Amino acid sequence: MKLAIRPATAADVPLILQFIRELADYEHLTHEVTATEEKLRATLFDPRPFAEALIGCVDGEPAGFAVFLHNYSTFLAQPGLYLEDLFVRPAFRKLGLGKALIAAVARIAVERGCGRYEWSVLDWNTPSIAFYQSLGAEMHGDWRRMRLTGAPLAALAQATAR
Repeated sequence: MKLAIRPATAADVPLILQFIRELADYEHLTHEVTATEEKLRATLFDPRPFAEALIGCVDGEPAGFAVFLHNYSTFLAQPGLYLEDLFVRPAFRKLGLGKALIAAVARIAVERGCGRYEWSVLDWNTPSIAFYQSLGAEMHGDWRRMRLTGAPLAALAQATAR
């Protein structure tokens, strides 16, 4: 068995969208997926991409992916990397591909001088939590993620300072 990690290319957009749909199905969030090939191509592969992706293969077959982007820590005055998605198809789990993908992003973080490498995990996903903790990751229970989407986001964008 041979594991390989490679940067995604624009030709991988249909595959990336399929991985996103499979991940959403696993997380019971299929109803939230509005991504299209066109949107992915524009946000991942335009001259100024918003995120990057890696494809993980087992014996040459695409079996998983990681999507990550830069963030910034004012406390450290350093960039960081945020792992948006990590997914390995069920048939390829327990082969080391998930660890290889997360390690590949860690290497990128170190090469780019990042002070942090972070991600979120659903609280019910105990297999993933145990996996991340086995890598030395720590759960930051004091922080809660906040999110604006759709109409509330648009409304706030239109708000004026008072």
